[in-house]
Amino acid sequence: MASVPSLASTVDQHLAAALTAALPEAGAADPLLRRSDRADFQANGILALAKKAKANPRELAAKVVAAIGTGELLKEIEVSGPGFLNITVSDRAITETLAARYADGDRLGVASAKAPGITVIDYAQPNVAKEMHVGHLRNSIIGDAVVKILEFTGERVVRRHHIGDWGTQFGMLIQYLIEHPHELDHGAREEASGEEAMSNLNRLYKASRALFDSDEEFKTRARARVVDLQAGDERTLALWQRFVDESKIYFYSVFEKLDVEIRDADVIGESGYNAMLAETCRLLEESGVAVRSEGALCVFFDDVKGPDGNPVPLIVQKSDGGYGYAATDLSAIRDRAGNLKASTLLYVVDARQSLHFRMVFETARRAGWLNDEVKAVQLAFGTVLGKDGKPFKTREGETVRLVDLLDEAVDRATAVVREKAQDLTEEEIAERGAQVGVGAVKYADLSTSAARDYKFDLDQMVSLNGDTSVYLQYAYARIQSILRKAGDARPVAHPELELAPAERALGLHLDGFGELLAEAAAEYAPHKLAAYLYQLASLYTAFYSHCQVLSADNTPEVVENRLFLCDLTARTLRQGMALLGIRTPERL
Repeated sequence: MASVPSLASTVDQHLAAALTAALPEAGAADPLLRRSDRADFQANGILALAKKAKANPRELAAKVVAAIGTGELLKEIEVSGPGFLNITVSDRAITETLAARYADGDRLGVASAKAPGITVIDYAQPNVAKEMHVGHLRNSIIGDAVVKILEFTGERVVRRHHIGDWGTQFGMLIQYLIEHPHELDHGAREEASGEEAMSNLNRLYKASRALFDSDEEFKTRARARVVDLQAGDERTLALWQRFVDESKIYFYSVFEKLDVEIRDADVIGESGYNAMLAETCRLLEESGVAVRSEGALCVFFDDVKGPDGNPVPLIVQKSDGGYGYAATDLSAIRDRAGNLKASTLLYVVDARQSLHFRMVFETARRAGWLNDEVKAVQLAFGTVLGKDGKPFKTREGETVRLVDLLDEAVDRATAVVREKAQDLTEEEIAERGAQVGVGAVKYADLSTSAARDYKFDLDQMVSLNGDTSVYLQYAYARIQSILRKAGDARPVAHPELELAPAERALGLHLDGFGELLAEAAAEYAPHKLAAYLYQLASLYTAFYSHCQVLSADNTPEVVENRLFLCDLTARTLRQGMALLGIRTPERL
């Protein structure tokens, strides 16, 4: 089906036409329509228009009211204050618009972008041969939600997971394996679990690091092995691939637990741009964007200086010929803009790396790889804090393992589900516990603006009260329970019925889903979707309290219309939560 225009956009068009008719010499006018507590909407645009035309705003407002009148769309329109318009739409208009959304299935009448671009989004960036910790949580969760929101609103999205799979530590690991071939017997194998894979990697890393730190001759051989790796030596590359494969077994097991889909084809780490590094440096140097300074290839910026007042450059190539992160990041921009034809490059990266990316993006602009057709944006995120407001650590002061954190969330949520469960088996309680626990972690992250730090408080996250995913999941499950109990009664819209205040409030909020999604997509702001869904669940709770659905006192039409509002609320909750990467169990 075609997209369904919202009541706000329809009212806006009517008002704009009436404003133009009342004051044609002013040209096109913006009514400045917004939701209001005094009526359904308020239009404030008449004040600016009257000022521009040197007219009396209340007189102009009265003209507009006379021109627009009421009818099937508008129930009442009144002039307020110095020339505001308070607008109430008809109950019929609300129900008919919602019925059109309901008929559109899972899309709920939401429009797709008319001229979609291609967004390459860089998120979920673990490091090979290293354990994933709490610091890997936010880029994975935020990136996954942004991908889903962008795709639902019509953007073409290319995922990229820029894993750390290159560098000096691999010389150490590979050299150790060459000198201790028996360790391979414990190494990578297809059927290894994620925990086994990480255990193997940890053991090898610790053993090779101990030797590297204590044996100068081994250290020299390990450094020579890095050169072999960068030169593409066959044996060295084969062993490097073993580490990457073993790490992927582990990564994918953690992402599966986190319920984030990571496809192998989208994992292109630092090594994927290795062949481009020399050319990237050559292009930068030949164009004069980068210059040699003390043997290193550097890019300088007027506004980036160290504490001593001296310029701090972006080092693209070190004086020993090695390449830094900047060379890889700039090569990735060349690939994404040139080969993938991206119009937007979106980086979901820790705010502490903001200076690096500002310098990289400015360098790419100077080189012409970013321009008016291709923009780069860092979606910078804050830090996960403990209850004490400090960076989240274990009691021993170590970084929290992501797997441990998710397991504890699932354990806590399972206890909550078990306490509330009435007709669930142990297997169902375990399944729901995982969905509620992981959902709680995701929602706590996504309901906070990405740029802000947030406190990781599991007690609050799995609470049934307040702004939590569990509250939303229970609202959805409650609706499913009502729909199951409805018997022969079915959800059917009845536009002829008068709506109660709680029904109107719920209906108007349901109608705003598409516009909210467009805003969340444009601003890369999943927290706006989370806030919308929490308000939806709150309005549904008020509706449920004031408007009995399956009451014997209701006419069949009222029952059907209220079931229709219940079902549309459930569909909107399910679709909205799915875009945040959160499951909505049918029973809880």
